Amino acid sequence: MQVYPINAGHFKLDGGAMFGVVPKSLWSKSYPADNNNMCSWATRCLLVQHESRLVLIDTGMGNKQNEKFFSYYYLHGDDSLDSSLNKYGFHRNDITDVFLTHLHFDHCGGAIEKDSNGILSPAFKNARFWSDKNHWDWAVNPNPREKASFLEENILPIQESGHLEFLEGATLFDGFEVERVSGHTESMMLPVIEYKGRKLMYMADLLPSPVHVPTAWVMAYDTRPLLTMQEKQEVLKRCVEENRVLFFEHDAHTECAELEETEKGIRVKRTFSLNEL
Repeated sequence: MQVYPINAGHFKLDGGAMFGVVPKSLWSKSYPADNNNMCSWATRCLLVQHESRLVLIDTGMGNKQNEKFFSYYYLHGDDSLDSSLNKYGFHRNDITDVFLTHLHFDHCGGAIEKDSNGILSPAFKNARFWSDKNHWDWAVNPNPREKASFLEENILPIQESGHLEFLEGATLFDGFEVERVSGHTESMMLPVIEYKGRKLMYMADLLPSPVHVPTAWVMAYDTRPLLTMQEKQEVLKRCVEENRVLFFEHDAHTECAELEETEKGIRVKRTFSLNEL
């Protein structure tokens, strides 16, 4: 098995929203905000090559939305999904599986593209798209809190294409396990991948960055923040016990981290890039 970090671009979100009740005087030390209180974040996907399968975990937000949409989220930088795939010698048509941790626009928007006639279709022509049935139902009947994050044009065309699959159980294939958490959104799926004798865990929005490791550092975007805190404690305890490597989807600079138990609780032991593993 081989894995590759795929950066689908950077965008900006409000620092207060990303750190919830944590005071700006604390989080701004790690994430300096601009004059609009916005911080830069990555949409870092993960490509997993295993035998004849090429699995892309999440897709970033894509580029099909209108100018008004991007005026809110400030897509910036030179990285893109296609350029990152090309860096490793791959093309989007090589992807056999697109695994969607959840269906918020910054995780699944790149799954669907729009042609010059406004027709929506899967951006990965030869891929199956994997979601969780509970989460899918949650997304297509959105609550008021998440309605702005679940966009029909990102979601419904997947089902209409006939390429949608729902993962039953906790295994996509041998060496690719899945844990589900529901504090951020209903039934978000977190892949745990056997790689180089270690377990590599894709953290999605349970842990957007290494700064979010302390229990109380929870995003305001989470629908059930108390549940997020409980899930973080349980997941991070397993990460320490099993010496897992954490892979961050949203941290603008840090790809991976290891954890350790300290007097203050579980904390980051070291950070590093995936190719250092």
